[in-house]
Amino acid sequence: MPGSFGENAAGFLGPVIPDPASPVPPCVLHEDEHLLVVNKPPGWNTHAPSPYAGEGIYDWLRNREPRWATLAIIHRLDKETSGLLVFGKTALANRSLTEQFTRREVRKRYVLETDREVVGDIFTVRTPIRRAGERYQAAVGAADAESAETRFRVVERKFGSTLIEAEPITGRTHQIRVHAMERDFPIRGDCLYGGTPSGRVRLHAAELRFIHPRENREVVYQTDVDFDEPTGAALRRALIDFRETDSFRWIHGAADRSAGCYIDRFNGYALVQSEGGAAVPMPMPPGTRGWYVKQLERRMQERRPAELSPRHAGGEMASEIFVVRENGVQFELSFQEGYSVGLFLDQRDNRRRLLTGHVGEGFPLWDSEIASREILNCFAYTCGFSVCGARGGARTTSLDLSRKYLDWGHRNFLRNGIDPQGHEFIHGDAFDWLRRFSRMGRQFGVVVLDPPTFSRSKEYGIFRAESDYGSLVRSALSVLSSRGVLLSSTNAARVSADQFLRTLRDAIGSTGRRIVKELYIPQPPDFPVQRDEPAHLKTVWMRMD
Repeated sequence: MPGSFGENAAGFLGPVIPDPASPVPPCVLHEDEHLLVVNKPPGWNTHAPSPYAGEGIYDWLRNREPRWATLAIIHRLDKETSGLLVFGKTALANRSLTEQFTRREVRKRYVLETDREVVGDIFTVRTPIRRAGERYQAAVGAADAESAETRFRVVERKFGSTLIEAEPITGRTHQIRVHAMERDFPIRGDCLYGGTPSGRVRLHAAELRFIHPRENREVVYQTDVDFDEPTGAALRRALIDFRETDSFRWIHGAADRSAGCYIDRFNGYALVQSEGGAAVPMPMPPGTRGWYVKQLERRMQERRPAELSPRHAGGEMASEIFVVRENGVQFELSFQEGYSVGLFLDQRDNRRRLLTGHVGEGFPLWDSEIASREILNCFAYTCGFSVCGARGGARTTSLDLSRKYLDWGHRNFLRNGIDPQGHEFIHGDAFDWLRRFSRMGRQFGVVVLDPPTFSRSKEYGIFRAESDYGSLVRSALSVLSSRGVLLSSTNAARVSADQFLRTLRDAIGSTGRRIVKELYIPQPPDFPVQRDEPAHLKTVWMRMD
């Protein structure tokens, strides 16, 4: 790591404080009673830019652990910039850090790379800046411009690139980027400010120094950067503990600059999905032993399972049934059972909520007034939600039209050391069984609704999520206990987040029930949401009176 401005400071203050049942994500560098310090990867917002966009790192952390529910944003980094962020956990920390940032007492050191010639080795740029559309610009003499000052120091010159340290004295938006452009050395990858195209904006917040709110002594936090690491790889490495989770999305279409192509990693095996079912994949996830390809289909009902199954394309072949791990939970998968392999990776964070009993900020899964911790998992498929709920201490009832998938779910229970005899597995139509449960007076503390976009049964006929979800919710509410939680999810492409919420609220209102707590959850960060790759998964958790 290059040297820094100023004198040496104290090291990290105390160790990370993990919950033994909930490993700390790799992006967390330090935690104590008052502070949480993280290393934000490039391509991840500090906070969500809009209500239904993907979570920023702040939102994701706040909804992940009860002890992080009161995190406060003290400062921000641009989406394109990687590096250190500090969040406050207590009123004392929030007040102290805000005052230090306001008084410009927090020392920040950035590292950037440019491929332009840099005149001088140590220099300071003082140029007022103001907003101009999507970017900022120097604006000397403009009444609405804010003063901005950045110190630069050349660290290393080599053929084709120069590594520079930048210390922003003021804290204006895009300040370093604007000042680098003003001195004719725009940052590599920063096309907004004239930089040469690259895989990422090569700007990294490498060091933070400030006075600890409680200890009243200077602390320093540092982190290195590899500007050549692909943005997508850095994102997955920051949010996924590979010791606990070996299955996740590696490439998510246009959001990872690979329009029309999606790659999932399943414990050393890669599944490449594209419109054409390409046989020659792009670079595979690290540690890939073999890969399969699958053509994305719109009319699966017209194809036989054998035609829909992934096709082996290279490397080692997977066993007919193999095991993956997600948040420490094991699941059986197969590439030989049709279009779906046994686990939908975009539901990982929602399964974790059932596992930990924590839905989000101020939203425990189980209310103290609920007498029985029972979960009804409709459309259970291979019982992923049920396994996590059972691991979390609940009694579960799994309901599905397919005996084969229920048997698969039964094996998933056994795989995790859970006695299936203490849980129910019911083969049948969801609407039919919801009516039966209602007549029997059965009540559940949690009801999970994650139906397919389209399905057909003898009892109900055709179910389409875009037209029939409201009826499903009304049926489910008849068996949801007071203070119970309804989990509603859909990936119906024609249903927007606004439409989905209106459908849920209208259906609930027609039953006379009242929503006590509501949390909208987008797909996890390894399924990035961007303009060119809109969100497909819509999920809402609701507590009812």
